[in-house]
Amino acid sequence: MSNVNNLLVLPRLRVQNANAISSPMTWGFPAMSAFVGMMQALERKLAAADMNVSLERVGVVCHDVEAQATEGGYTRAFHLTRNPVDKTGGTASIVEEGRMHLDITLIFAIDAKASDEQRQHIAQQAGDIVAGMRIAGGSVMPNPQVSPDRQGPRWLALDDDPSEREKQFKRLKRRWLPGFALVLRDDRLSEHSRTLQAEDENATALDAWLDLSRLNHQCHVDAEDDEVRWEIRRPYPGWLVPIPVGYSAISEQFEPGSVANARDTQVPFRFVESIYSIGEWVSPHRLTSPEDLLWYVDNDLDAGLYRLNNDYIQRAQRT
Repeated sequence: MSNVNNLLVLPRLRVQNANAISSPMTWGFPAMSAFVGMMQALERKLAAADMNVSLERVGVVCHDVEAQATEGGYTRAFHLTRNPVDKTGGTASIVEEGRMHLDITLIFAIDAKASDEQRQHIAQQAGDIVAGMRIAGGSVMPNPQVSPDRQGPRWLALDDDPSEREKQFKRLKRRWLPGFALVLRDDRLSEHSRTLQAEDENATALDAWLDLSRLNHQCHVDAEDDEVRWEIRRPYPGWLVPIPVGYSAISEQFEPGSVANARDTQVPFRFVESIYSIGEWVSPHRLTSPEDLLWYVDNDLDAGLYRLNNDYIQRAQRT
């Protein structure tokens, strides 16, 4: 995609009780699709307030997380609420969600025809709107651990000159420390799949995904003194994590209203399942451009793919 010219930054948001379960197979941080959905909702709310802006990409820098789960041991369990009983006195059939508290900075690629004064007004309005929205199911709360001057939303217009643009981004990255940005590493999954298939032709991408998703302990025996030593095997450097990146169709597309109990009867309906990849948490000071951490919709409707993409590795390969 083309370079970003304007950034809307909402720093150090405190999100309480966000959904910690990102997919049927992963937990620990909300799926990026939750932030993309929030971005699209924000764009509609800004349009309703007579501010016609375009929000096409979103990035997240996480400063702190607090999972609402038990600590210690090999087994962990979410802290669940005590719900009221039903009319028979039995337990109500409510599906509980794992929750977590977040301290995050949101970065949007924004585009609009506006003066400098109007841009700051739009940024302030966006901050006020987000304060009343849900982010990944969680509520936005005041952040008492951060001074008010560091929580103000801002619109940053990036310079066309590459050197000046780099200076602007360096100043911005310093404000995101300490923290980590989530980026996409499809390349790690593809490379590890080839590595496993070279050892076992029956190995699949799922085997590679599971292998990268866990800590693998490997035993080493010293031949001289028969000393046994256990080490963690890490195929790649960096903080790699399994993440969902969208959905894949498992049925044909049905006409609006033709499927019973669909959430929205005004749009076509399709059964889908989650698709997964590998992500990496990267410190902001290692990013070279704003595009590195921004996610965007990259659907392939003919193939039935509804997924998100990120240009971190593509841009790294070009430099």
